[in-house]
Amino acid sequence: MAKKKTGLGRGIGALMQEAEQEAQIEYEPPVEEVKSESRSLAKKSEKNSNLPSAIETDENGTLWIDPALLKPNPQQPRQIFDETQLKELSDSIAEHGIVQPIVIEDAGDGTFYIIAGERRTRAAKLAGIKKVPVQLRKFNDEKKLEVALIENIQRADLNPIEEAQAYYNLMKLGGLNQDEVAQKVGKGRPTVTNALRLLKLPEDMQNSLIVGQITSGHARALLSVVNPADQRVLFGKIIANNLSVRQAENQAAALNDGGRATKKEGKKDGARVRDPDIISIEQKFMESLGTKVSLNGGLDKGQLVIDYFSRADLDRLYQAIIKE
Repeated sequence: MAKKKTGLGRGIGALMQEAEQEAQIEYEPPVEEVKSESRSLAKKSEKNSNLPSAIETDENGTLWIDPALLKPNPQQPRQIFDETQLKELSDSIAEHGIVQPIVIEDAGDGTFYIIAGERRTRAAKLAGIKKVPVQLRKFNDEKKLEVALIENIQRADLNPIEEAQAYYNLMKLGGLNQDEVAQKVGKGRPTVTNALRLLKLPEDMQNSLIVGQITSGHARALLSVVNPADQRVLFGKIIANNLSVRQAENQAAALNDGGRATKKEGKKDGARVRDPDIISIEQKFMESLGTKVSLNGGLDKGQLVIDYFSRADLDRLYQAIIKE
């Protein structure tokens, strides 16, 4: 039967095989080559005797462990787990068990890192499962991240910011460039480049992307805005008016083309030209507060109008002004 393609350059299986070539499996001791059935049985016994005490093995050689002893991979790129999906997976595990073993590494303190399979582990705990099947491996930090990243990408489980952060961490750990990261994870270089650009967004915009308040398309439109104050205004409009990606892109282009937050609609003939000092002050307010600000009046008397576009935006402005 032809091997099913994963759609990625390399899958979890390939990474596991590569890792086994790079690092010796924790529980497999060196043994002399002897071609006899008795030696084979002795080797199996020796392997089992070198297992950490918390791991059990059955007659088929499958390893089992209490999921309470498993803790997250320190290089796990995913930080958010959907509770509804976890409950669905938990119900499935309760009925059918865990089909694919969880890949773990000895942490050296009686516990074990989850290298691949954190969702299965969480779901198993939720289902009250007392023993889960595992594979014991040893990886360096780069490989820990790479395996977890590939597993999550193959299952489309990472949000855009988690994926971007994982690419960035992989570059730092391995001293890799974007082309090399793309090759490792089986993605095109533009995909990696566009993902990494998301990390340039302000934190509140990243959080909106994480929770699904805006999409990656909206994020790209925001990133295209040159002026930070204009970017903040566009973000508020996307949230308040539920703009489509196309509408956000059009407004971003208009802002970059001179339709900045400081610009007013064209004045009628004979209208008074605004004081450039007023315009300069407005611009400084917008750059400081990250939203549209209008000064109505003169330097001695008038109104200061500060726009906000959501409750979160109001909270942000409150903290910025009151500085509690």
